[in-house]
Amino acid sequence: MSWFRGPFSARASRRVLALALALAAGALAGCGSCNEKALTTDPDAGGHRSSTSLTPEQSGKVLAKVGDHTITLGDYAAALEHMDNFDRLRYQSPERRKELLTEMINVELLAREATLKGYDKDPAAQQEIRAILRDAMLKEARKGAPVPADVPEAEVRAYFDAHKADYKDPERRRASVIILPTEAAAKDALEQAKKTSGATLTTQWGELVRARSVDPQAKANVPVDLVGDIGMVSPPGDGRGENTRIPEAVRAGLFEIPKLHDVLGHVVLAEGRFYVVRLTQKTEAHERSYQEAERAIRVKLAQDKIRAKEDDLLAQLRTKYPVVVDDKVLATVRVDLGTDGGAAAPVADAGRD
Repeated sequence: MSWFRGPFSARASRRVLALALALAAGALAGCGSCNEKALTTDPDAGGHRSSTSLTPEQSGKVLAKVGDHTITLGDYAAALEHMDNFDRLRYQSPERRKELLTEMINVELLAREATLKGYDKDPAAQQEIRAILRDAMLKEARKGAPVPADVPEAEVRAYFDAHKADYKDPERRRASVIILPTEAAAKDALEQAKKTSGATLTTQWGELVRARSVDPQAKANVPVDLVGDIGMVSPPGDGRGENTRIPEAVRAGLFEIPKLHDVLGHVVLAEGRFYVVRLTQKTEAHERSYQEAERAIRVKLAQDKIRAKEDDLLAQLRTKYPVVVDDKVLATVRVDLGTDGGAAAPVADAGRD
C-alpha cells in the first residue's frame, strides 16, 4: 500500500498525515533535475507549488525500504501539493531532508505496528480516515473551478450592479462608557462627564471612567484614552455592524450625539444598568466603487463556483447511495457537558420513546 494512504491509529493519524506532507517537500527539494517543474510557483494558485510533472520513471524511484514496503519519490510528489510554502522552507538543507526521511521511516514502522494491533479499527481512527478521503473527493470535485482572476469581467460587473446596496458601508461610531448601578449615580457622573467633552479632554474622561465605572474592564491596564471603550457599531437597525458589547439602547443613544468627543446629554438604562455614553470616533458612510469591490466579488464568485461543484457531487452521491435519517433516534441524544473540565460527550436518552 502507498505510505500516505495507510491506516493510522486515532491518536496519530493527523500527525502522520501532516508529517507525510512535510516529508514530501523535503524529498522533492533534493531531487535535482526531476523537480525543476515540480517546484515551480503557480501565481494563480496563491503561490502554491505544483508536483504534477514527475515522469513515471521518476515517480517510481525508491528512497527507502521499510521491511517489504518501499517509500518512493512518487509518494512525496503526491503529498507535496498539500504543502504550503512556509513548511517547505524548513527543509532546504540535505541534513534536514535526511532527518525528515528518518522520521518518515519511523512513522511507517509505527503505523504498521498499530495496524497489526488493530488500532486502525478504532471508530475514531476510522473517522480520521474518512475525513482524509472526504478531502480527497472534494479536491477532485473542485478541479476546473476558476480562481478569482479567471472569473469573467462581465460576470463580476453584473454581480456588482445587482448588489450595489451591499457595497454601501454605513457610518460607524465608537463608544466609551461609564457604567453605574443606579440612576442617581449615573446622573451625577454625567454632570462631571459633560465637562470632558472635546478632543483635548480625553484624558480627563478616561480618569473619570476609572474612578466611577463599576465595569471590571474600566480597571484594566490600558492607556487612559482607551478606558471605557466598548468598540464600534453601525446605526440601529443595520445588522452588518452589530456589536454584542453595545446594548441596543446605548447604540441608539450613541447615534444621537451631535459632535465627536461629546457626551450624550442623558443617561441610558440598558440591561439593568445605567450608562453615560461618549462618542470617541466615527467613520463616515461610504459607497464603494466597482474598482474597490471588484476583488472581493471575484473571490466570492470563485468560492460560489467551488461550492456548487461540491454540492453537485454530494447530490450525485445521495442518488447513488440513498440517505435515510431516523429523526426519532437522533432526538434521543443529549450532550453532557461534564463537570470535571473534560470534553462534552453525547449520551443516549433511554427515557425517550
